[in-house]
Amino acid sequence: MAITSANQLELLQTAEAVAREKMIDAELVIQAMEDSLARAAKSRYGAEMDIRVKIDRKTGRASFARIRTVVEDDAVENHHAQLTVKQAKSYLADPQLGDEVIDEVPPVDLGRIAAQSAKQVILQKVREAERDRQYEEFRDRKGTIINGQVKREEYGNVIVDIGRGEAILRRNEKIGREAYRPGDRIRCYIKDVRREPRGPQVFLSRTDPQFMAELFKMEVPEIYDGIIEIKAVARDPGSRAKIAVISYDNSIDPVGACVGMRGSRVQAVVNELQGEKIDIIPWNGDQATFLVNALQPAEVSKVVIDEEGGKIEVVVPDEQLSLAIGRRGQNVRLASQLTGLDIDIMTESDESTRRQAEFAERTKLFMDTLDVDEMMAQLLVSEGFTNLEEVAYVESDELLSIDGFDEGTAGELQARARDYLEEQARKSLEAARAMGVEESLVNFEGLTPQMLEALAHDGIKTLEDFATCADWELAGGWTTENGQRKKDEGVLEKFDVSLEEAQTMVMTARVMLGWVDPTAMDAADEGAATEEAEA
Repeated sequence: MAITSANQLELLQTAEAVAREKMIDAELVIQAMEDSLARAAKSRYGAEMDIRVKIDRKTGRASFARIRTVVEDDAVENHHAQLTVKQAKSYLADPQLGDEVIDEVPPVDLGRIAAQSAKQVILQKVREAERDRQYEEFRDRKGTIINGQVKREEYGNVIVDIGRGEAILRRNEKIGREAYRPGDRIRCYIKDVRREPRGPQVFLSRTDPQFMAELFKMEVPEIYDGIIEIKAVARDPGSRAKIAVISYDNSIDPVGACVGMRGSRVQAVVNELQGEKIDIIPWNGDQATFLVNALQPAEVSKVVIDEEGGKIEVVVPDEQLSLAIGRRGQNVRLASQLTGLDIDIMTESDESTRRQAEFAERTKLFMDTLDVDEMMAQLLVSEGFTNLEEVAYVESDELLSIDGFDEGTAGELQARARDYLEEQARKSLEAARAMGVEESLVNFEGLTPQMLEALAHDGIKTLEDFATCADWELAGGWTTENGQRKKDEGVLEKFDVSLEEAQTMVMTARVMLGWVDPTAMDAADEGAATEEAEA
């Protein structure tokens, strides 16, 4: 087609129509038209030329111009689009580098192929503008609930019409065996919004824990107003869920507010989640109290927390064990997700058996090492002594407080304990040296002979070997594999070496070897101290 006065105004009308239909700026459509006409003109006049098209925003008249840029003499790479200062003097009075020489060229007569190419450029630009608009619109709505209409299902994934675009509800994000037909209304949680080559993708979910949290926010005005806060959510989609809430107003019960009058509020959420049973739990800053609440409806007798390992032991009455664990471990699994702790559940009888075994083991330890009778060994264990170090180096007053212990008995017990420990240290040091441990490691402050022997068994025999260790290799730690927490045993873990102590020893070794600048170590210590103080 030729750009004539008959269809000049039609360009603007077309641009406005497309902009309205796609809900984008008309200016973007006109710029796309300019680019498409410029591309068609280049195919007519030569691809090497810099042809630009300008469409008048009022009349729709398209003007075609050839642009040549003034460059240095030795920088001319394309003489069709560039010229030197000397050449430019024929066109400009005082040409400078970067100036442009503009020559108007006749409008092109678009053939069928050129017109088709121009149309493709316009469509591509319009699609890009539409994608940008859609991405910007839904990017800020990530983490919220949206209502949509099912368009179709592809391989188990549901394509949802969300007004100004489409979103996808993946098969694994549906609750149970939900089935939808085209035209069904659906409510979902916007889990993610990403840019992809074919346009922005809006990913929906109905199984995400935050979907339930957002539903409660819609049903409970106190949550929306910030009076009640949802602290944690754990779900087994379609089956059971636990939600922990706290109230910042003493006059409002957080659990009662979420349940509603005759259960109306929680029932609305349950109906949306296909009958998913929901336990609403009061949140508590004390881990033990919170866990007791989280394991409802089971009763808890005792809680023992291992803060360093991130584990927790829960003792329940024998008849409550199946209730605490739940069907297929569901109750304890949800409580673990809610608290962020690994939970070991045992019955009162199991714990009693374990305590008796530990008592017997420690009693035998004291009988064998201190050469005392069973009654005296049991007295020590009953008073809370767990190892020889405690007996050897405790204040004598603590031993004298035990019934039947006088100064002579206490002194004799401490002397025996120290002699035994010194003999064990001597044997360990000899064993370590026999395995090749160097004196640089033997003389390193903080390592006992027993630690040196353990390091030697693990192949750590020099200060250099020790300096290459990671703190968790020495003190132990936890890693997560496939959602399961796994214990990594440390070489010095049985000596109660913490991660912080292991890190300090390793850094000290590196400083001694000249691997690390001592000032950097001091700065790191100061930073850690500051973080701890702020916390």
